[in-house]
Amino acid sequence: MKAFVYRPVQSTQEATTAGSQSAFIAGGTNLVDLMKIDVMTPSELVDINQLPLKGVTLNTEELRIGALERMAQVAERPEVVQEFPVISQALLKSASAQLRNMASIGGNLMQRTRCGYFRDVETPCNKRNPGSGCPAFEGENRMHAILGVSDACCATHPSDLAVALVALDATITLQGPNGTRSAKLDDFYLLPGNTPDREHDIQPGELITEVKVPRQPWYRRSVYLKIRDRESYEFALCSAAVALQLDGQIVRDARVAAGGVGTKPWRLPDVAEALIGKQVSKSAFETAAEQAAAGAKPLKQNAFKVTLLKRTIARALIQAGGIA
Repeated sequence: MKAFVYRPVQSTQEATTAGSQSAFIAGGTNLVDLMKIDVMTPSELVDINQLPLKGVTLNTEELRIGALERMAQVAERPEVVQEFPVISQALLKSASAQLRNMASIGGNLMQRTRCGYFRDVETPCNKRNPGSGCPAFEGENRMHAILGVSDACCATHPSDLAVALVALDATITLQGPNGTRSAKLDDFYLLPGNTPDREHDIQPGELITEVKVPRQPWYRRSVYLKIRDRESYEFALCSAAVALQLDGQIVRDARVAAGGVGTKPWRLPDVAEALIGKQVSKSAFETAAEQAAAGAKPLKQNAFKVTLLKRTIARALIQAGGIA
């Protein structure tokens, strides 16, 4: 680990003076790991734990979650469990209980990929060292993305929570040197393109202060399904976040997103559109899920994710539709 300056701050205004070589730390469950292996080498750590960025509130229009709320606390909040079960389930399926007790909501949304090449400073990685190459295309790529892949990068986005929030059209509030702004979480995550090192639409000194999720009564009918190699403390091979609005047995609206298969949390509007007006049935859900892998670019070891994605989406929809 490289030497750094530690600076606790007492206000968001003070925090936003951080420069491009600084990093914010809250729980530190991802950042400290990356610093230990020299993947991230900030010259300054800005401790934001004393900032007034906590609280979970629900009104008639939206759910608001402070960026410094811990994952475990949000997952167990009755209003989240009852009104947004997909969020609670995604959090509970993330990491271990110990990590959930430490990790913040904002930090979870900013976590870096678990690609082995990214984490090994002895290997090339366009995300870590732009222009150096990406060994994953010809190397170990079973866990890598099939959607949103560019010639420069095929690393998957790791957050379960982000998949649920993107499915529900969440926005985030960011505060920086130039003031406060809001962004759709889906737009905040960037495709790798030719600049895989730039993963988020964030500027130096900006930090996430709050997450907002629009309140829809039908979000109560939502599910997060995570398929992984083992049940405990493992990243997704594929995951699905779905919510259904039903009128009797007819689908009136839907939200669908996938994780573990994309270079960012992957919204599936075509799947959602294919469901509208259909009667709840296993066959209708399976037919709609066939569109989930449109545009997929599988690699040598992860072609199985094409079928897995379709089946995961269908199974989540079946659960949400109450016909499991």
